[in-house]
Amino acid sequence: MITLEQIQIKLAEAIKNSGISQTNLAKQLGINQTQISCYFHGKKMPSLDTFANLCKVLDVDPAEILCVKD
Repeated sequence: MITLEQIQIKLAEAIKNSGISQTNLAKQLGINQTQISCYFHGKKMPSLDTFANLCKVLDVDPAEILCVKD
């Protein structure tokens, strides 16, 4: 069973591994840097559209973040 915690960890890893600062990432997505920080620290999950855009900007497969990729 996939847990929210597993998804949050994968998302935080993708942000960290991107090499893009949280501030720069927030600007690219048109959201507040505080939101990125919340995603990074597992305090919140992005909305579906923000998640899709995050995956695009970070150049990661959403299935990998969602722990459904083999």
